[in-house]
Amino acid sequence: MVPPVIDVYYWQTPNGRKITIALEELELPYKVIPVDIGRGDQFKPEFLAISPNNRMPAIVDHAPSDGGAPISVFESGAILLYLAEKTGKLMPTDVRGKNEVVQWLMWQMGGIGPMFGQAAHFTVYAKEKLPYAIDRYVNEVKRLLGVLDTRLADREFVAGAYSIADMAIYPWVRSAVERRVSVTDTSDLPHVMRWLGAIGARPAVERAYTRHTNMVSAALDDEARKHLFEFRPRS
Repeated sequence: MVPPVIDVYYWQTPNGRKITIALEELELPYKVIPVDIGRGDQFKPEFLAISPNNRMPAIVDHAPSDGGAPISVFESGAILLYLAEKTGKLMPTDVRGKNEVVQWLMWQMGGIGPMFGQAAHFTVYAKEKLPYAIDRYVNEVKRLLGVLDTRLADREFVAGAYSIADMAIYPWVRSAVERRVSVTDTSDLPHVMRWLGAIGARPAVERAYTRHTNMVSAALDDEARKHLFEFRPRS
């Protein structure tokens, strides 16, 4: 058995799943280290040494390409870029192709992730239902899905060949559709639904979704709300 090359600090969230999808696609041996975000593992000093923004996922690569000491990487988009550059896969090397992938990766990081996350928070998790906030984020989710559907109208994947851009976007869109967070009618998203089906049928994606299924936060009790939603000043 090949020993793990990469430690993945992980919990079963869209951002976490981006990384396990990439690792499964790349067939890189990895070890999952659970970070139970509902119980405050993200604030432990040993995790903050790797991810100073107290957010998972993060990785430690014990076999970096320069042959030197282990390299740690935090922020899911940065991790995807690192893995693509490490392996020379899942991202084009020509300037135009690479530019397309990076643009759509940044689109996910700056748009899909924050907006979908806020929509889920205000529609599902917030104790007080604020109509303005719900409308604001739900409408932005719909707009972003429309952008994605238009993009996919004449291509199989978002940036040409299947890439880290698809892997970044896919878990967020799949979660929104499955949980019906802001997405109650998919009839006007035919290209998005086709794309979801094609990626979801990939063996590596199936493995990423069927492994580590025990890493789900417990009920959203007061302790979980404290760790997930309350401001915690730096000590």
